[in-house]
Amino acid sequence: MNKYIITHEKIKMQNREEQDFIVSALYNQGKKMIEVSLTPPDEDSLLGNIYIGRVENVVQNIRAAFVKISPEQTCYLSLDDLKNAHFTKKLSARKEIVAGDELLVQVEREALKTKEPAVTANLSFAGKYAVLTSGNRRLGISSKLNKEQKAHYKELLHEFDTESYGLIIRTNAASVADETLIAEIRSLEQEWSQMRENVCHKTCYSVLKKARPTYLEDVKNQREGSVSEIITDDRGLFETICMDYGIHPKQFMTNGSVPVPVDQFQVPTISGTADSLTLTYYHDPMLTLSSLYSVKSSLEKALREQIWLKSGASIVLQHTEALTVIDVNSGKNIIKKEMRENLLRINLEAAKEIAYQLRLRNISGIIIIDFINLLAKEDEAVLLKEFRTYLKDDPVKTDLIDMTRLGLVEVTRKKIKKSLRDSLKMN
Repeated sequence: MNKYIITHEKIKMQNREEQDFIVSALYNQGKKMIEVSLTPPDEDSLLGNIYIGRVENVVQNIRAAFVKISPEQTCYLSLDDLKNAHFTKKLSARKEIVAGDELLVQVEREALKTKEPAVTANLSFAGKYAVLTSGNRRLGISSKLNKEQKAHYKELLHEFDTESYGLIIRTNAASVADETLIAEIRSLEQEWSQMRENVCHKTCYSVLKKARPTYLEDVKNQREGSVSEIITDDRGLFETICMDYGIHPKQFMTNGSVPVPVDQFQVPTISGTADSLTLTYYHDPMLTLSSLYSVKSSLEKALREQIWLKSGASIVLQHTEALTVIDVNSGKNIIKKEMRENLLRINLEAAKEIAYQLRLRNISGIIIIDFINLLAKEDEAVLLKEFRTYLKDDPVKTDLIDMTRLGLVEVTRKKIKKSLRDSLKMN
């Protein structure tokens, strides 16, 4: 079972100065870092926040509008996201959007390099098992669920009013009873309904919904039952996490004559399985949590350009403004007598490592991979099939597009948060 580690760490930036970060990292049973987020303690992420924004200008030739969510912050809005938008001020009945209009928008992508944050008018209200969408008014079901499960949810949810909103059923829904899923959807319905009622009393730039801290969102987005323990060495963060899981502040101290802080709680899983989630406050003056899980060395490895594989082959990652290029090198690993088998084996090993590195480093956008040339078309099909399987484990939408005639594999990964390199302002 995986564990989630949340700690403070001072990390050297590109300018060689050290900066304090809240590090939230997922580790597997072998204490290998799987994914990581770095958040400055004094910096609130905009991601997921819902605002009343004001349109500054509309640029029709790129089908975009620029919307202010505060006097200082302008965001990019694609006009393709305007379907069923909720306007609080509409200046033109004939045009879909004009400068001066005010509408509800949600930040869906952080500022990346020179690009402003991106917002959408299709608001999302995410639960553990379902997501309610204000603009896209259809029923969507996770592609990771099987045919029988998809048919079941279509039948179960036909009664819901998808003329007012859409629903996306998450993979985690399969781990809970239907009643739990329906209760969560009703709660999301109420949240959206209440926001629409209250918005008439709010002014432009009001924050209608503030997203939870990154470290809480990251844990919530993990597959149900995949995390056995959340560990932090910050007492304040520990109590915040506990309250997020429904533990009352009164429970933070024992009831004895001399109250003692409680350092661990067991949280039953909603799915009703025997497993429970453990919340732990770690404090050992002899060994810090960061040292126990080798946080600094894991981050240093995750920033290296070249990665050596067990076979002796290597992969090299290079970043440009437009895309990421990954090159697979065989080194001296090819045995001529078994050339075809060796080439496929090395490429499969590289594909597994690349899928892991994309998630760990949070590399997004366009990714071009130059695998070692294979000697048979059927081997190419095997490679692409296995690579797709590895990419499916990524909670961020990642698509293998195809292999070009030059033998380059094209992958896209949805841009949501800054990459690890960008978080540390690395060129």
